[in-house]
Amino acid sequence: MGSVVISLDAELGWGFHDLDSPPEHRVEAGRRGWQAMLDLLEEYDVPATWAVVGHLMLESCDGEHDAHPAPSGWFERERTEWRDRPDLRFGRDLVERILESDADHEFASHSFSHVLFGDPETSRTLAKAEISRSVEIANEWGQSVDSFIFPRNDVGHRDVLAEYGITAYRGRSPTPDGARGVVDSVFKDGSLLVYPSIDEYGLVNVPASMFCFGFEGSARTIAESVWADPMVVEARQGIDEAAREDGVFHLWLHPNNLTHERDDRRMRAILEYIDRRRRETDLSVETMGDVARRFRDSAPTAEPSPAAYSR
Repeated sequence: MGSVVISLDAELGWGFHDLDSPPEHRVEAGRRGWQAMLDLLEEYDVPATWAVVGHLMLESCDGEHDAHPAPSGWFERERTEWRDRPDLRFGRDLVERILESDADHEFASHSFSHVLFGDPETSRTLAKAEISRSVEIANEWGQSVDSFIFPRNDVGHRDVLAEYGITAYRGRSPTPDGARGVVDSVFKDGSLLVYPSIDEYGLVNVPASMFCFGFEGSARTIAESVWADPMVVEARQGIDEAAREDGVFHLWLHPNNLTHERDDRRMRAILEYIDRRRRETDLSVETMGDVARRFRDSAPTAEPSPAAYSR
């Protein structure tokens, strides 16, 4: 039997601070969605990997970051437009809820300030600063960092992760997002399972399977009115597949994707189905760290799979 993994990119305003026109509804939904997901995961006793932007764990900040090698203007929005928005810049209360949850979540890193690691302009020095500061803050909180989620899934500088003791990361999904992904998996019976691999730096790649909010807007509204929520249908297929076969069904989302009650209903339906199938079968629910440890134990001499990183 396989397993289900849920990972979340927990970022509040940091997921948007570098954009010229951040989507206001997503920015303002960060705290609401974070609380809603914690409540739902606790209700169904589903542990998840929460990848937290390190800056959220600071108690205060003047926005200057003089010692940080970020490009000019990187922290501009924090110093100006969001200077009086601590609710977007800090989230200590929310991180505490993760750590105190009975669901036994995994604390992971989403970098310090949401730098894009795969961007050609992101130097190794900048990547090291982002990782070292995140690990330092985590240690101050009594936490270690085993898993990493790249901001915007922009994979890069994996050697830096290994240098700082990180052992796993979320790789890119082989399944397209949106309508094409639904068609491929639901109507063409494409597999949604993924399989970990060890890269040349000794890191375990735990690829994503499905973005929970890849089918939105008017297309979602129409589909829900005549059929069902396409993402719930796709998720149920992946869960069933993991209940039958070896492999991992890895769902991911941002807390700020939950902007309305219908988004809560989507996640409730998915979690309810995970819980049901877990009780009916040998399906397990794991974190990214669980998967990485299990994979290392079962395949200690596994060779890297360069093809996994060619997409």
